[in-house]
Amino acid sequence: MATLVLGAAGAALGSVFGGVGLLIGRAAGAVAGHLVDQALFGAARRVEGARLSDLQVQSSTEGSVLPRVYGKVRLAGQVIWATDFEEVQSTETEGGKGGPSVTTTEYSYFANFAVGLCEGPVTRIGRVWADGALLETGNLTMRVHPGSESQEADALIAAHEPDAPAYRGTAYVVFERLPLAAFGNRIPQLSFEVLRRLPGIEDHVRSVCVIPGSTEFGYDPEPVTRVLGDGLYAPENTNADRLAADWTVSLDELQALCPRLEWVSLVVAWFGSDLRAGACTIRPKVDDPTKETLERDWRVAGLAREEAERVSLVEGRPAYGGSPSDASVVAAIRDLKARGLKVALVPFILMDIPAGNALPDPYSGAAGQPAFPWRGRITGDPAPGRPGSADGTPTAAAQVADFLGGAAPGDFAVSDEAVSYSGPEEDWGYRRMMLHYAHLALAAGGVHAFLVGSEMPGLSKLRAGPGTYPFVEGLRTLSGELRAVLGPATALTYAADWSEYSGHRPEDGSGEFRFHLDPLWADPAIDAVGIDVYHPLSDWRDEAGHLDEASGRSPYEPDYLCGNVRGGEGYDWYYAGDADRRAQLRSAITDGAAGKPWTFRYKDLPAWWSNLHYDRPGGIEAASPTAWVPESKPIWLTELGCPAVDKGANQPNVFYDPKSAQSALPHFSSGARDDMAQRSYIDAFQRMLDPDHPDYRGGNPLSGVYGGRMIDPARIHLWAWDARPYPAFPALSEVWSDGANWQRGHWLNGRLGAITLEALIAAILADNGFAEFRTADVHGVLGGAAINEIVSARGALEPLLAVFGVDAADGGDAIVFRGRARPADAALDPARFVETEEEPVLRCVRAQETELANEIVLRTSDPDRDYHVSAAASRRLAGASRRTSTVELNAVVDASSAEALTNRMLRDLWAGRERHELALPPERLDLEPGDIVTLPREDRTVPLFLERVGDGAARRIEARLAENRMRAAPPVPPRPVAAAPATRFGPPAVRIL
Repeated sequence: MATLVLGAAGAALGSVFGGVGLLIGRAAGAVAGHLVDQALFGAARRVEGARLSDLQVQSSTEGSVLPRVYGKVRLAGQVIWATDFEEVQSTETEGGKGGPSVTTTEYSYFANFAVGLCEGPVTRIGRVWADGALLETGNLTMRVHPGSESQEADALIAAHEPDAPAYRGTAYVVFERLPLAAFGNRIPQLSFEVLRRLPGIEDHVRSVCVIPGSTEFGYDPEPVTRVLGDGLYAPENTNADRLAADWTVSLDELQALCPRLEWVSLVVAWFGSDLRAGACTIRPKVDDPTKETLERDWRVAGLAREEAERVSLVEGRPAYGGSPSDASVVAAIRDLKARGLKVALVPFILMDIPAGNALPDPYSGAAGQPAFPWRGRITGDPAPGRPGSADGTPTAAAQVADFLGGAAPGDFAVSDEAVSYSGPEEDWGYRRMMLHYAHLALAAGGVHAFLVGSEMPGLSKLRAGPGTYPFVEGLRTLSGELRAVLGPATALTYAADWSEYSGHRPEDGSGEFRFHLDPLWADPAIDAVGIDVYHPLSDWRDEAGHLDEASGRSPYEPDYLCGNVRGGEGYDWYYAGDADRRAQLRSAITDGAAGKPWTFRYKDLPAWWSNLHYDRPGGIEAASPTAWVPESKPIWLTELGCPAVDKGANQPNVFYDPKSAQSALPHFSSGARDDMAQRSYIDAFQRMLDPDHPDYRGGNPLSGVYGGRMIDPARIHLWAWDARPYPAFPALSEVWSDGANWQRGHWLNGRLGAITLEALIAAILADNGFAEFRTADVHGVLGGAAINEIVSARGALEPLLAVFGVDAADGGDAIVFRGRARPADAALDPARFVETEEEPVLRCVRAQETELANEIVLRTSDPDRDYHVSAAASRRLAGASRRTSTVELNAVVDASSAEALTNRMLRDLWAGRERHELALPPERLDLEPGDIVTLPREDRTVPLFLERVGDGAARRIEARLAENRMRAAPPVPPRPVAAAPATRFGPPAVRIL
């Protein structure tokens, strides 16, 4: 049997882990060996925790177990109180006046009842299903009691019961006069999406960026209906709930998930037409010029729908949504402020350049610009570095002037919620967009912050002459005008790309370096330094022995990632090219005699922020500093994000979008979805920059000028939260064409509210009153989990630990939970093995293949499919075994993660068939059960997992071959989801015949 020795952990251990403490010295019942034990015997074995189906059927049974919820799950619950049905009689008489009359009596029934769900308190109740279909609750009287210890009795129950119970500690829902006609005059089978937040990144989220930016009515808090034809209607912005706008559904969830949320950056997009600055226009567009809507008409910058251009089509569908209707932007700003949130308005350029265009490429001179590129590539023509480049000539200034346009503040006027423009109609320059949105902010009653631009290094680094940057000067002029329009209460900044904010180093061999944005950062109209931060925090590979493996332990390890917030690539070293990156040939970042390497370290924000800046024209440091005053202004992280994809922290700035020529996966990524990569990346920055974090690492110094932190913790704007609510987005692919990008994208929807395995272990133990434990190398993320039976902490944890490859061992003063995906803890030297009379120096035993499971099936709840039970399987193609092992886990796990878990379990199972016994000298006291050690063989070095250590004249070791490599899973295609938008009704079409 694969077992684990537990040392003296005390009586508390036995009571919490259901008797494990009684097995001291007997080496039995180990959590780590559970999966192996089950797989070695029988043709088809099952490893089961609480049953998945037990949570899906509503009942009313005395003595039923009250479930415990962790994260987000779907529960049916128990009917804990009800009255008799209420019968309403309605009578109608037809006919009469001398003729026969018909009297019809109809009966309607209503139910008053309460459904107990789980132990409280819970964070929120989300969607509700009745008989398997989503229930529209907006027109029902449904009250949620989260289950606090101080909650009062429900008013309806109190009205019927003299001593009404408050059901304190129980989360429950009360329905008052629920109409039963739609359910066959019976109480339907109800199930509820229940969220109980656990400690995590959500506790420290203060600001998010709200997208998509291109959505005609997606920001409108009021429902808008699309007209399809006579009497035919479809939802325009009520795709998740017929009675509530998508905006409302999405923002309600965001605020429930992030209780400390203070700021929302509202992204609003117009569309750029060309990468050549002098030829680029920026204008609002629509997704369909023939669309007809009720409640609101689309109108932006004085354009009606029929006057606006249409966005490009990809495979017959709009490449983007249209620009947000001005009225919806005003309504969104007002709604955000009514919610108690501060608003930063972010005018944004999306490049609408379709594939197959004939536009001259400023970077190559060839016909045809890249499809749907990043706005940061807008530049002079020809681009810097090309023969005849506009860079460094007056031509650059002229091209930048054309890009900016000539719109002036006096060309705009505000009337009610509309902004009018009286300047030249053909002027669709950058200034017109910015000044329009500044005046629209006034129409909404003002905003708290306004961005004068976002990520345009191709323009900001374009020179008209030595040290002359016309776009930077244009931003300064525009900022002064925006200040006059918006007033002193609105903070202004520019959101510089992380590769742009600190300076410009032309690639011309001159050695020149300029702090080219310093005039803007020092300008009195600018309140903060804005940086969109997508710094790489890892350099992880799949192959063994890569440079970060030993120090990093895993790509999710907090110490590793936190250390690379101000270390690693972009701080200590860089790669000179792709070949060096593949070979991990790192070049140190130095500054020679000048001794200021921080100048070239884009990660060294403290040094950049706290030092004087000296330009280096021609490579020679100037005698006088720039206008930047050290520590004079705070830094805002105007964007911070990481894609939820394998090795996302290797290159978090890239995005996956097949329509764009710049679509890419991070360096060395398999392309598999990996929510843990995103969560770990955000967590590292929170630990480094937020002084309120319990594990604050001290990476955010105080200013000696203004007294605040270098980086305002409230201004770490996470990218991105979508106004299209999950799971309608991404499920409704017929409504939104970019839904497939969500799997590997930066979206936080559907990911915030998830729980880490480490937090889940801690919560289960805490709920059982057990505090003497530690975790190490425990990584993994789940949507949620539920315990719906009387079970010990061990019983609850055992299936989870087996599936995720985590072992529990006695650590002397505490139980230690350690993940197996980690570097070896020690190395064995065969020359030091102890020979005894009774045993050989090394015994190796391999189990017969036919005794092992050839396939592992993992059954979980799929969050992307309304929590229905889903199965993932991993199968060995080689070998004679035909056995199957089925693991049923009462947890919410996405399909990609479930696939990766089955692959890990199968590899671990087959690695563990090889067992070793050996003896070591008694001085090897450093080894203990649960350690992973390496054993050299003739052809390779193998990892061994120590299952038992016996002390005597020699230390007798029992071990098995281990699978401790962290391997990327292959991408899992999204499973089709049967989803449809909510029904939308409109006025009847009346025809008189």
